[in-house]
Amino acid sequence: MATFLGINLFGLSGQLLVGLINGSFYALLSLGLAIIFGLLRIINFAQGALYMLGAFFAWMALQYMGINYWAALILVPLAVGVVGILMERYLLRPIANEDHLYSLLLTFGLALIMQGVFTQMYGSSGMSYAIPDALKGGTRLPFMYLPNYRAWIIVASLAVCFSTWWMIEKTKLGAYLRAGTENPAMMQAFGINVPLIVTLTFGFGVALAGFAGVMAAPVYSVSPEMGSNILIVVFAIVVIGGMGSIGGAILTGLAMGVVEGLTKYFYPEASTTVIFMVMVIVLLVKPAGLFGKEA
Repeated sequence: MATFLGINLFGLSGQLLVGLINGSFYALLSLGLAIIFGLLRIINFAQGALYMLGAFFAWMALQYMGINYWAALILVPLAVGVVGILMERYLLRPIANEDHLYSLLLTFGLALIMQGVFTQMYGSSGMSYAIPDALKGGTRLPFMYLPNYRAWIIVASLAVCFSTWWMIEKTKLGAYLRAGTENPAMMQAFGINVPLIVTLTFGFGVALAGFAGVMAAPVYSVSPEMGSNILIVVFAIVVIGGMGSIGGAILTGLAMGVVEGLTKYFYPEASTTVIFMVMVIVLLVKPAGLFGKEA
Protein backbone atom coordinates (compact mmCIF):
# COMPACT_ATOMS: atom_id res chain seq x y z
CA MET A 1 0.00 0.00 0.00
CA ALA A 2 1.56 3.29 -1.14
CA THR A 3 1.63 5.90 1.62
CA PHE A 4 3.14 9.36 2.04
CA LEU A 5 3.30 11.04 5.47
CA GLY A 6 0.78 8.49 6.67
CA ILE A 7 -1.65 9.22 3.80
CA ASN A 8 -2.93 6.33 1.72
CA LEU A 9 -2.24 7.59 -1.80
CA PHE A 10 -4.56 5.04 -3.40
CA GLY A 11 -7.46 6.09 -1.18
CA LEU A 12 -6.73 9.80 -1.60
CA SER A 13 -6.45 9.60 -5.39
CA GLY A 14 -9.67 7.60 -5.54
CA GLN A 15 -11.55 10.27 -3.61
CA LEU A 16 -10.01 12.99 -5.78
CA LEU A 17 -11.32 11.15 -8.84
CA VAL A 18 -14.79 10.92 -7.29
CA GLY A 19 -14.57 14.62 -6.47
CA LEU A 20 -13.63 15.52 -10.04
CA ILE A 21 -16.51 13.44 -11.41
CA ASN A 22 -19.01 15.05 -9.03
CA GLY A 23 -17.45 18.43 -9.79
CA SER A 24 -17.97 17.84 -13.51
CA PHE A 25 -21.70 17.36 -12.97
CA TYR A 26 -21.80 20.29 -10.55
CA ALA A 27 -20.11 22.48 -13.16
CA LEU A 28 -22.56 21.53 -15.94
CA LEU A 29 -25.65 22.05 -13.79
CA SER A 30 -24.31 25.24 -12.20
CA LEU A 31 -23.45 26.59 -15.64
CA GLY A 32 -27.01 26.04 -16.83
CA LEU A 33 -28.39 27.79 -13.74
CA ALA A 34 -25.91 30.66 -14.12
CA ILE A 35 -26.87 31.18 -17.77
CA ILE A 36 -30.59 31.17 -16.99
CA PHE A 37 -30.29 33.49 -13.99
CA GLY A 38 -27.43 35.65 -15.23
CA LEU A 39 -28.96 36.37 -18.63
CA LEU A 40 -32.69 35.95 -17.99
CA ARG A 41 -33.07 36.58 -14.23
CA ILE A 42 -35.08 33.37 -13.86
CA ILE A 43 -34.49 31.20 -10.79
CA ASN A 44 -34.96 27.72 -12.26
CA PHE A 45 -35.69 25.25 -9.48
CA ALA A 46 -36.56 22.63 -12.10
CA GLN A 47 -32.93 22.22 -13.19
CA GLY A 48 -32.46 19.10 -11.07
CA ALA A 49 -35.67 17.56 -12.44
CA LEU A 50 -34.50 18.29 -16.00
CA TYR A 51 -31.21 16.57 -15.19
CA MET A 52 -33.25 13.57 -14.05
CA LEU A 53 -35.34 13.87 -17.22
CA GLY A 54 -32.17 13.63 -19.32
CA ALA A 55 -31.13 10.42 -17.59
CA PHE A 56 -34.61 8.93 -18.00
CA PHE A 57 -34.85 9.96 -21.66
CA ALA A 58 -31.53 8.20 -22.32
CA TRP A 59 -32.70 5.08 -20.48
CA MET A 60 -36.07 5.03 -22.27
CA ALA A 61 -34.44 5.66 -25.65
CA LEU A 62 -32.24 2.61 -25.13
CA GLN A 63 -34.96 0.37 -23.69
CA TYR A 64 -37.82 1.20 -26.04
CA MET A 65 -36.17 2.46 -29.24
CA GLY A 66 -32.69 0.93 -29.20
CA ILE A 67 -31.00 4.35 -29.35
CA ASN A 68 -27.47 3.91 -28.02
CA TYR A 69 -25.50 6.16 -25.68
CA TRP A 70 -23.72 8.17 -28.39
CA ALA A 71 -26.92 9.05 -30.21
CA ALA A 72 -28.63 9.82 -26.88
CA LEU A 73 -25.79 12.19 -26.00
CA ILE A 74 -26.92 14.36 -28.93
CA LEU A 75 -30.66 13.71 -29.11
CA VAL A 76 -31.56 13.82 -25.41
CA PRO A 77 -30.17 17.33 -24.70
CA LEU A 78 -32.14 18.54 -27.72
CA ALA A 79 -35.30 16.89 -26.36
CA VAL A 80 -34.77 18.37 -22.88
CA GLY A 81 -34.05 21.72 -24.51
CA VAL A 82 -37.42 21.53 -26.27
CA VAL A 83 -39.08 20.85 -22.91
CA GLY A 84 -37.32 23.95 -21.59
CA ILE A 85 -38.46 26.03 -24.57
CA LEU A 86 -42.07 25.00 -23.95
CA MET A 87 -41.68 25.83 -20.25
CA GLU A 88 -40.37 29.30 -21.00
CA ARG A 89 -42.85 30.07 -23.77
CA TYR A 90 -46.07 28.93 -22.12
CA LEU A 91 -45.40 29.01 -18.37
CA LEU A 92 -42.60 31.44 -17.54
CA ARG A 93 -43.17 34.16 -20.13
CA PRO A 94 -46.64 35.10 -18.79
CA ILE A 95 -45.06 35.89 -15.39
CA ALA A 96 -41.84 37.40 -16.77
CA ASN A 97 -42.61 40.85 -15.32
CA GLU A 98 -43.55 39.55 -11.89
CA ASP A 99 -41.28 39.12 -8.88
CA HIS A 100 -38.55 36.44 -9.15
CA LEU A 101 -40.34 34.49 -6.44
CA TYR A 102 -43.08 33.56 -8.92
CA SER A 103 -40.65 31.83 -11.30
CA LEU A 104 -38.99 30.08 -8.36
CA LEU A 105 -42.30 28.70 -7.09
CA LEU A 106 -43.46 27.75 -10.58
CA THR A 107 -40.30 25.85 -11.47
CA PHE A 108 -40.24 24.22 -8.04
CA GLY A 109 -43.80 23.00 -8.62
CA LEU A 110 -42.85 21.69 -12.08
CA ALA A 111 -39.93 19.79 -10.54
CA LEU A 112 -42.25 18.12 -8.03
CA ILE A 113 -44.68 17.20 -10.80
CA MET A 114 -41.96 15.65 -12.99
CA GLN A 115 -40.53 13.71 -10.06
CA GLY A 116 -43.97 12.49 -9.06
CA VAL A 117 -44.84 11.37 -12.59
CA PHE A 118 -41.68 9.31 -12.98
CA THR A 119 -42.03 7.87 -9.48
CA GLN A 120 -45.57 6.76 -10.36
CA MET A 121 -44.39 5.25 -13.67
CA TYR A 122 -41.15 3.56 -12.59
CA GLY A 123 -41.07 3.56 -8.80
CA SER A 124 -38.37 5.01 -6.58
CA SER A 125 -35.80 2.24 -7.05
CA GLY A 126 -33.08 3.06 -9.53
CA MET A 127 -32.48 1.46 -12.91
CA SER A 128 -29.14 0.68 -14.49
CA TYR A 129 -27.79 2.04 -17.76
CA ALA A 130 -24.84 0.21 -19.27
CA ILE A 131 -21.54 1.92 -19.99
CA PRO A 132 -20.95 2.04 -23.76
CA ASP A 133 -18.57 -0.64 -25.01
CA ALA A 134 -16.05 1.90 -26.33
CA LEU A 135 -15.56 3.32 -22.83
CA LYS A 136 -15.41 0.13 -20.79
CA GLY A 137 -12.20 -0.80 -18.99
CA GLY A 138 -9.63 1.59 -17.65
CA THR A 139 -6.00 2.58 -17.26
CA ARG A 140 -3.68 1.64 -14.41
CA LEU A 141 -1.95 4.79 -13.15
CA PRO A 142 0.82 4.91 -10.49
CA PHE A 143 -1.58 5.54 -7.58
CA MET A 144 -4.99 4.61 -8.94
CA TYR A 145 -7.05 2.76 -11.51
CA LEU A 146 -8.75 5.25 -13.84
CA PRO A 147 -11.94 3.90 -15.47
CA ASN A 148 -12.27 5.11 -19.04
CA TYR A 149 -15.83 6.27 -18.59
CA ARG A 150 -14.92 8.43 -15.57
CA ALA A 151 -12.14 10.04 -17.58
CA TRP A 152 -14.60 10.67 -20.41
CA ILE A 153 -17.00 12.43 -18.02
CA ILE A 154 -14.30 14.84 -16.89
CA VAL A 155 -13.01 15.60 -20.39
CA ALA A 156 -16.47 15.96 -21.99
CA SER A 157 -17.77 18.17 -19.16
CA LEU A 158 -14.77 20.47 -19.32
CA ALA A 159 -15.05 20.71 -23.10
CA VAL A 160 -18.75 21.61 -22.97
CA CYS A 161 -18.35 24.05 -20.07
CA PHE A 162 -15.46 26.02 -21.50
CA SER A 163 -16.92 26.00 -25.03
CA THR A 164 -20.09 27.50 -23.58
CA TRP A 165 -18.11 30.11 -21.64
CA TRP A 166 -16.16 31.05 -24.78
CA MET A 167 -19.35 31.34 -26.85
CA ILE A 168 -21.06 33.62 -24.34
CA GLU A 169 -18.08 35.77 -23.41
CA LYS A 170 -16.01 35.94 -26.61
CA THR A 171 -18.31 35.71 -29.63
CA LYS A 172 -20.77 38.03 -31.38
CA LEU A 173 -23.60 35.63 -30.58
CA GLY A 174 -22.76 35.91 -26.89
CA ALA A 175 -22.72 39.70 -27.20
CA TYR A 176 -26.22 39.58 -28.70
CA LEU A 177 -27.38 37.35 -25.84
CA ARG A 178 -26.02 39.70 -23.18
CA ALA A 179 -27.27 42.84 -24.89
CA GLY A 180 -30.69 41.35 -25.57
CA THR A 181 -31.25 40.64 -21.90
CA GLU A 182 -29.63 43.80 -20.51
CA ASN A 183 -31.30 46.27 -22.89
CA PRO A 184 -34.08 44.51 -24.82
CA ALA A 185 -35.70 47.72 -26.08
CA MET A 186 -32.52 48.85 -27.82
CA MET A 187 -31.94 45.40 -29.36
CA GLN A 188 -35.50 45.26 -30.67
CA ALA A 189 -34.95 48.68 -32.23
CA PHE A 190 -32.10 47.09 -34.20
CA GLY A 191 -34.42 44.34 -35.43
CA ILE A 192 -33.28 41.60 -33.01
CA ASN A 193 -36.00 39.17 -31.92
CA VAL A 194 -35.42 39.42 -28.17
CA PRO A 195 -38.20 37.00 -27.09
CA LEU A 196 -36.69 34.35 -29.36
CA ILE A 197 -33.25 34.95 -27.82
CA VAL A 198 -34.72 34.56 -24.33
CA THR A 199 -36.50 31.33 -25.27
CA LEU A 200 -33.45 29.78 -26.93
CA THR A 201 -31.19 30.81 -24.04
CA PHE A 202 -33.49 29.13 -21.54
CA GLY A 203 -33.65 26.05 -23.77
CA PHE A 204 -29.85 25.90 -23.96
CA GLY A 205 -29.50 26.26 -20.19
CA VAL A 206 -31.76 23.30 -19.52
CA ALA A 207 -30.21 21.30 -22.39
CA LEU A 208 -26.98 21.37 -20.35
CA ALA A 209 -28.90 19.63 -17.55
CA GLY A 210 -30.10 17.02 -20.05
CA PHE A 211 -26.53 16.48 -21.26
CA ALA A 212 -25.38 15.98 -17.67
CA GLY A 213 -28.24 13.53 -17.11
CA VAL A 214 -27.18 11.35 -20.06
CA MET A 215 -23.59 11.21 -18.82
CA ALA A 216 -24.74 10.47 -15.27
CA ALA A 217 -26.97 7.55 -16.30
CA PRO A 218 -24.16 4.92 -16.50
CA VAL A 219 -22.56 6.16 -13.25
CA TYR A 220 -25.49 6.74 -10.93
CA SER A 221 -28.74 4.87 -10.67
CA VAL A 222 -31.43 6.37 -12.93
CA SER A 223 -34.14 7.29 -10.44
CA PRO A 224 -36.74 10.05 -9.91
CA GLU A 225 -34.87 11.32 -6.83
CA MET A 226 -31.53 11.87 -8.55
CA GLY A 227 -32.38 15.46 -9.47
CA SER A 228 -33.61 16.56 -6.05
CA ASN A 229 -30.54 15.07 -4.38
CA ILE A 230 -28.16 17.26 -6.36
CA LEU A 231 -30.17 20.46 -6.83
CA ILE A 232 -29.59 22.06 -3.41
CA VAL A 233 -25.85 21.42 -3.66
CA VAL A 234 -25.77 23.00 -7.13
CA PHE A 235 -27.63 26.08 -5.93
CA ALA A 236 -25.12 26.45 -3.09
CA ILE A 237 -22.30 26.24 -5.65
CA VAL A 238 -23.93 28.94 -7.80
CA VAL A 239 -24.17 31.18 -4.74
CA ILE A 240 -20.50 30.56 -3.90
CA GLY A 241 -19.39 31.36 -7.43
CA GLY A 242 -21.68 34.36 -7.74
CA MET A 243 -25.23 34.32 -9.09
CA GLY A 244 -25.05 34.78 -12.83
CA SER A 245 -21.28 34.39 -13.16
CA ILE A 246 -20.65 31.97 -16.04
CA GLY A 247 -16.96 31.39 -15.34
CA GLY A 248 -17.59 31.34 -11.61
CA ALA A 249 -20.14 28.54 -11.96
CA ILE A 250 -17.67 26.36 -13.88
CA LEU A 251 -14.66 26.92 -11.65
CA THR A 252 -16.61 26.72 -8.41
CA GLY A 253 -18.42 23.56 -9.48
CA LEU A 254 -15.15 21.78 -10.19
CA ALA A 255 -13.47 23.15 -7.05
CA MET A 256 -16.35 22.18 -4.75
CA GLY A 257 -16.33 18.67 -6.17
CA VAL A 258 -12.65 18.34 -5.28
CA VAL A 259 -13.21 19.87 -1.83
CA GLU A 260 -16.04 17.40 -1.22
CA GLY A 261 -13.82 14.50 -2.32
CA LEU A 262 -10.95 15.55 -0.05
CA THR A 263 -13.37 15.96 2.86
CA LYS A 264 -14.67 12.42 2.31
CA TYR A 265 -11.11 11.17 2.75
CA PHE A 266 -9.91 13.29 5.68
CA TYR A 267 -13.18 13.88 7.58
CA PRO A 268 -16.08 11.85 6.10
CA GLU A 269 -18.60 13.09 8.65
CA ALA A 270 -18.45 16.61 7.17
CA SER A 271 -18.57 15.61 3.49
CA THR A 272 -22.30 16.23 3.15
CA THR A 273 -22.14 19.71 4.68
CA VAL A 274 -18.74 21.07 3.63
CA ILE A 275 -20.12 22.86 0.54
CA PHE A 276 -22.76 24.63 2.66
CA MET A 277 -20.11 25.59 5.20
CA VAL A 278 -18.05 27.12 2.40
CA MET A 279 -21.17 28.95 1.19
CA VAL A 280 -21.76 30.49 4.62
CA ILE A 281 -18.14 31.64 4.88
CA VAL A 282 -18.18 33.13 1.37
CA LEU A 283 -21.45 34.97 2.00
CA LEU A 284 -20.04 36.45 5.20
CA VAL A 285 -16.87 37.64 3.46
CA LYS A 286 -18.18 38.42 -0.04
CA PRO A 287 -21.99 38.40 -0.27
CA ALA A 288 -21.98 38.61 -4.08
CA GLY A 289 -19.96 35.39 -4.35
CA LEU A 290 -16.37 34.74 -5.32
CA PHE A 291 -16.82 35.84 -8.94
CA GLY A 292 -20.05 37.82 -8.67
CA LYS A 293 -20.50 41.58 -8.92
CA GLU A 294 -22.14 43.73 -6.30
CA ALA A 295 -25.62 44.85 -7.30
